[in-house]
Amino acid sequence: MLLLLFLVLCYVVAGVGAAASGDAGGTYAGLDNPVWAPPGWLFGPVWTVLYGMIAVAGWLVSRPSVPGRRPALIAWSVQLALNALWTPLFFAAEQYGAAFLDISLLLAAAVVTASLGFRVDRRAAWLLAPYLLWVAYAAALNLALWLNN
Repeated sequence: MLLLLFLVLCYVVAGVGAAASGDAGGTYAGLDNPVWAPPGWLFGPVWTVLYGMIAVAGWLVSRPSVPGRRPALIAWSVQLALNALWTPLFFAAEQYGAAFLDISLLLAAAVVTASLGFRVDRRAAWLLAPYLLWVAYAAALNLALWLNN
C-alpha cells in the first residue's frame, strides 16, 4: 500500500508537469536547440520510467526502520518538489534561467537523495542512478537552451 502512495505522488508530479507544459512539443521544437538535443517525443517515455523508479526508490528507503531513513525521505521529498517546479518554470513561464537554477538544485538534491538512500537501501540509490544521469543531461540542455534563446 505504501508503494502505491509513492507511485501516486510521483505520477501526480508527472501530471502537474504535463498540465503545465501545454504545447511543450511546439515550444521545444521552436527553440534554438543544440545538435545534441533529443527529439521531443523522447521525454514522455523517459520520464514515465524514471518516475516509477523514483517512486520505488522512495518506497525502499521508507520501509526499514533504520537511523538514516528520515533524512533520506526528506531529501527524496525535496527533490520531488524541485522536480515538480521545473516544467512550469520552463514551459509555462518560459523562465529558462529560473528553470536552470531549479534543475541545478534538483540535481544536487537528487545526488543527496541517492547518497542518503544508499545508506538505507543500496537498491534505492541504484534505482536513482538513471535519474541522476538524465537530470544532469537535462540541466546541460536547459543551460544550452537558456543561452541560445
